[in-house]
Amino acid sequence: MEKRILALDIGDRRIGVAVTDPFNSYALPAETYRRTGDLAADVGAMAKAAKDRGAGLIVCGLPLNADGTESAQTEKTRRFIEKLQEAAGMPVICEDERFTSIAAHDTLHEGGVKAEKHKKSVDAVAAAYILEGYLARKERANK
Repeated sequence: MEKRILALDIGDRRIGVAVTDPFNSYALPAETYRRTGDLAADVGAMAKAAKDRGAGLIVCGLPLNADGTESAQTEKTRRFIEKLQEAAGMPVICEDERFTSIAAHDTLHEGGVKAEKHKKSVDAVAAAYILEGYLARKERANK
């Protein structure tokens, strides 16, 4: 069986985590990790999450501006990804994450989750959208 794929929606305060099903067919929101302020500790926690879930690949959302250009947040995320690549011992790739947080908020709202409760799970749902985007792109490439 293929190793699973883990996806991360990396923010300054929280990191959303999603993982594929055992057959790498679809994405499942997993958890929202609260950042500690210690980059090494946060990177280590995400590397451990990937290993604990049997991942062989990590897909990280890359925050770009609406027009596709990079921002200060993009650079912070790239630094995190670079450290994660070193710590995880597995491939780490980037996936455009534009509009995934908006889609995640919409999904929670449509599901009846009150806005004040979104913070708990919106990042994990956004990570699932990042992972779905990667899986769809991979599927198109295989056709």
